[in-house]
Amino acid sequence: MSKGSWRERPTGTWAARLWRPWENLNPFKGRGRQINESRGVGLRDLVNFPDEQKVRPERRWYVIGGFFALLLILVIYRLFMLQIVNVSSSIQTVNANSYQVSVIPATRGLIVDRNGHVMVSNKITVEVRLSRAESYLHPSTIGALAALTGTPVKTITAELASLQYGPFQPIPLIANATGAELEFIKLHPDEFPGVSVLNVAVRTYPLGGEMGAQVLGYVGPITGGEISAHPNSGYHQNSLYGKTGVENFYEHFLKGEDGVQTLKVSATGKILGTAHSKRGRVGDSLVLNIDAALQAKVDALLLAGIKSDRLTFDPTTHIHPPAINGAAVVLDPNTGAVLAMSSYPSYSLQDFVTGLSNAQFKRLLQNGSFNNYAIQGTYTPGSTFKMITATAALQNHVISPNVFINDSGTFKVPNCLQGGHGCYFHDNNLKGAGLVDMALALTKSSDYYFYNLGYLFWDHANKYGKTPIQDVAAQYGIGNVTNIDLPNEAPSRVDSPTVRISLHAQAPLAFPNVDWYTGDNVEMAFGQGTTAISPIGMATAYATLANGGTRYTPEVAAAVIDPHGKVVVRYLPRAAAHVNLPPSVRDPILKGLLGVINNSAGTAYETFHAIANFDLTKFLIAGKSGTASNSPGQEPNSWFVGFGPNPHPKYVVLAVIGQGGYGAEGGAPIVAQIFNYLVAHPIERVALQRHLTVTTTEKLKATTTTAKKAS
Repeated sequence: MSKGSWRERPTGTWAARLWRPWENLNPFKGRGRQINESRGVGLRDLVNFPDEQKVRPERRWYVIGGFFALLLILVIYRLFMLQIVNVSSSIQTVNANSYQVSVIPATRGLIVDRNGHVMVSNKITVEVRLSRAESYLHPSTIGALAALTGTPVKTITAELASLQYGPFQPIPLIANATGAELEFIKLHPDEFPGVSVLNVAVRTYPLGGEMGAQVLGYVGPITGGEISAHPNSGYHQNSLYGKTGVENFYEHFLKGEDGVQTLKVSATGKILGTAHSKRGRVGDSLVLNIDAALQAKVDALLLAGIKSDRLTFDPTTHIHPPAINGAAVVLDPNTGAVLAMSSYPSYSLQDFVTGLSNAQFKRLLQNGSFNNYAIQGTYTPGSTFKMITATAALQNHVISPNVFINDSGTFKVPNCLQGGHGCYFHDNNLKGAGLVDMALALTKSSDYYFYNLGYLFWDHANKYGKTPIQDVAAQYGIGNVTNIDLPNEAPSRVDSPTVRISLHAQAPLAFPNVDWYTGDNVEMAFGQGTTAISPIGMATAYATLANGGTRYTPEVAAAVIDPHGKVVVRYLPRAAAHVNLPPSVRDPILKGLLGVINNSAGTAYETFHAIANFDLTKFLIAGKSGTASNSPGQEPNSWFVGFGPNPHPKYVVLAVIGQGGYGAEGGAPIVAQIFNYLVAHPIERVALQRHLTVTTTEKLKATTTTAKKAS
């Protein structure tokens, strides 16, 4: 090779020299090249001859090769484990991935009254359903369903987007599908891939959706919180759940057990057919102590009574009572059985079947229609509380029942140093009731008499204790809940020093007073102050007096019966407590309460004698009116409670109207008319038929057939 050949150039590429610039700057590098010597860049500056480059594999190739070798070993190990060691479990996993479970909702149990009349049943309706997965695979199905049924595409899409359904769970899209629609789907299966038809049961109300709505309650889609609260009860995202009333309280009996349908699904998610189905179990039926005919009558009388009360002129306040809400209760005092329970305002259970818009739901919620005022409403009791004060006074021998006191109409607290209003308490009748003993004080509803008792209890607190009246109220069940078998019962309360402090801590502005004076004890003794009692609480107290002292827990349900007519549970009377009511205590009180209706001086004498269409001397009723003050500017609460026939009462009837005015004008007419019905239609014993009629439920077959399989 000649001198100066490109092969004789120093090794190393041009690019390498660029990455080592200091070599080019070295003045002694090369063959005597001068610093300022210039020369061009040739091909030999860019490449080396192949045999002049030393072969040196880079380290990264070893890393990459090692990684893939390790990955290959892991794959081989995994295949060995799946196909040899764990072959059985692998097969099960593959099969499980090929099948998806779909739930068939169970039919809820019936709800019947004490005579076997069905109050809540089920009707068969046909639902058209589509799974979300199938809608993704066949989006044209949505348009086909919309065109067939007239349901907007937007509506169907929104239903399919609901997160309460699983991807393979058939989602109800069209309820109450017509025969023509079902026939078209059956004859054109290719146009409706993934569409299934399911016979389901929805709640129906043979006696009317308005009857006892708050007692029966409604069902609705289950929430996540309800599922979490019952993790082992078989609920799923599209289960129905009892929201209120006995539908809620006895949910675990009524709900039944869902059926299961196993769907065969391809690797792409397409439903290939039904592998097998398991029918669900129909829920147990609930027999109530309620008499349906009586319930309907009480509902109507409460509504009519409130409307009439709004037209009654109050001569004291010179206004018509607004009568904002109310309740009525009928109890069996000898068992605690709830024979009827009504609340106003109300709603129709049928709305939850036909569909209730958000606007309608909000309106009903705002006006209190969903409240059961019989157990959730608490009202100042006024003179109905005097029965409890009288019991405490006679039990503690504070006063003899035969001692007469002159009711002048104005009571001045002895030794009162406060002056002004705090020392003086006035009767509703400013003229006073004149000379009254215990019985007459109850008959005429003498406030003065009970003002005096409140004073005596507090003035001799070292002898009777600081809360003797409150203690007797607790024996009657007032001051807490009654534990009735309905959800969300509100506790009653009786004013006391402790209650004042507790209320102030919870709401300082609403309850600014924490001190307790003689005047507070005087107010409490005749049912004022911060005392607030529920209708069911007061009815239970009077039922205790009526039966001689046994306080029974109120019971709406009588029994649970399975779909074959076998009694699962029989709810017997539950005695919760006993009030000591010897003749020396009970007789004077009973005499006074009988006088309310049967003595011409009684507060409800005129009302009952004007309304009752039966002989009051043969069907003897005892009762007590209550006109309870509210906040300034508001009409008083109107109460009346009665029980009869005496001396062996079978019924306790109570009515209360919030801001309804005088008890004799608001509550008493309702109670009198209810007794008219009871006298003419005595309540029979609970009929627990061994063969409870569940024909509709037993015939219902909640089975699904896909459109492709239909024939």
